[in-house]
Amino acid sequence: MFLDEAKDLMGKAVKHVKSELVKIRAGKANSNMLDGIMVEYYGTPTPLNQMSSVTAPDARTLMIKPWEKSVIPEIEKAIMNSDLGLNPQNDGEQVIINIPSLTEERRQGLVKQVKHEGEQGKISIRNVRKDTNDSLKQLQKEGASEDEIKRAEEKVQSLTDEHSKLIDDILDSKEKEIMTV
Repeated sequence: MFLDEAKDLMGKAVKHVKSELVKIRAGKANSNMLDGIMVEYYGTPTPLNQMSSVTAPDARTLMIKPWEKSVIPEIEKAIMNSDLGLNPQNDGEQVIINIPSLTEERRQGLVKQVKHEGEQGKISIRNVRKDTNDSLKQLQKEGASEDEIKRAEEKVQSLTDEHSKLIDDILDSKEKEIMTV
């Protein structure tokens, strides 16, 4: 039971890292880059993709067409206040974002951001390992055999290693993607 739960939680940590890394741009326009941007919409923070359509007509441009033109200034403000380093412009109908080419310095900054996200994922995995091992030790106090507990702890460690390696692989591929000019 504990092992299934641990595996599930570790898998969720890996999924979360993947979803965070999609938001980090690698030099080409992707509508997922704007996931997570919240816009003030009638006093309520609302996800950008729930109030507009976001498209990438080419590799260097994002177009945001809001359902209501009155929110264009709020969309621009939300994008400028995000840490994406993008400069939105509007033509009265939609918001246009030209994605600049990445400088070497910006690439290195993005790699640092990628590594930070990966480390957060690994911390989550290690926390799951710790919690699971604590639960196993509690079972031992309640009478479970020492051998069973040791085997379970070894399985937990193997799950931890497996999921940490998955995160490392994801980070390596994202780093290559960012550093490729």
